[in-house]
Amino acid sequence: MKILVIIPARGGSKGIPHKNIKPLAGKPLIHYTIDVARQIVAKEDICVSTDDPEIILCVEDYGLKVPFVRPSELATDTAGTYEVLLHALNYYEQQGKSYDVVILLQNTSPFRTPEQVKEALTLYNSNLDMVVSVKECSANPYYCVFEENEYGYLNICKGDGSITRRQDAPKVYEYNGAIYVINPQSLKEMPLYKFTKRIKYVMDEKSSLDLDTMNDWHMAELLISKSSL
Repeated sequence: MKILVIIPARGGSKGIPHKNIKPLAGKPLIHYTIDVARQIVAKEDICVSTDDPEIILCVEDYGLKVPFVRPSELATDTAGTYEVLLHALNYYEQQGKSYDVVILLQNTSPFRTPEQVKEALTLYNSNLDMVVSVKECSANPYYCVFEENEYGYLNICKGDGSITRRQDAPKVYEYNGAIYVINPQSLKEMPLYKFTKRIKYVMDEKSSLDLDTMNDWHMAELLISKSSL
């Protein structure tokens, strides 16, 4: 099975400035994801998609060639991951390379492991649109998540409100942003949010940590420092 790993790394970042190359425990954040990708595929099949010269330098100094500079229209605050993935896939197809699977690895998941990516990959088959990593939600719409009705009263989101113990509620999941194993044909036909044939790969809380704010960053540093004791 021919696999393309795509690592998006836009230059701009508001929540954590210069996030992709900011040192986490002394190591640029993007290097954590590159290390994982290198244990999945050959370096020729790893695509860092970026518009930023500093990120390009950081990646190439780490021994991985950046195949192209991402077009500016795909590097704005409003540019979507879907378009970035399509652009990368089309680039390789124009070079005569075709792939059976696209794996999207975002840099904001430094605790995701190669073993987890490989496990998610074993769940994939060509009849699926995607295998996506998730974590179990701490808030449950059958038990403790409410929405306002037309009168402004809070009603339980799902069910009839008869569930009074969390353990009796059906399990619900949320994407954790760590691993996306994608069918390239599905990708060409529709954006990811329209996928219907998707199955979950469940990850633990630590591996699911997604760095979106400086509080998340400080938590990651704390976890790393504790693991090194």
